[in-house]
Amino acid sequence: MADTNPIGEASARLERIRAAVRENPKRMTMQLARELGVPEAEVLRALPDGRAVELDVTRWEELIRGFESLGPVHVIASNGSTTLEVVGQFGGFSTWGEFFNVQGKSLDMHLRFGELGAAFALEKPGHLDGVDTLSFQFYDRSGAAAFKVFLNFGGKPSAARIVQFREIRERFGCKRS
Repeated sequence: MADTNPIGEASARLERIRAAVRENPKRMTMQLARELGVPEAEVLRALPDGRAVELDVTRWEELIRGFESLGPVHVIASNGSTTLEVVGQFGGFSTWGEFFNVQGKSLDMHLRFGELGAAFALEKPGHLDGVDTLSFQFYDRSGAAAFKVFLNFGGKPSAARIVQFREIRERFGCKRS
């Protein structure tokens, strides 16, 4: 029976992800994860240059409620067969059973908060125009995307959006020891 080296395997997987990102930094992380057979959250953790900052997912509710002050944002939810995009504003928050609800005039989401496993603040070249996008991305416990909140989508972010992004990233970023 052959010995396996989990540390070596993880290191090789990390290098495969980093090489793929170097080859095409605009590549959608969802597509890259599928191509490499790894959870999308793992791709974000491997991004270079501090592009992805892991956020304290235990503070998910405070973080999501904080999105209300952002005004209109571009929200994307995707699964294996469908991607849904909407421009709306967070608000109308409530909790019912296993669901945290966002039910405003322009955005209606029902989040199974117990399934959230990771959250990131992500700065990445957009796949269409190469302009940096600013987003907050949430993943389930298996590392699959739950939903993504883009502060800009197609076009350069305003100075105000950059400040909002940085403030939230700093406030909710995991502290490394």
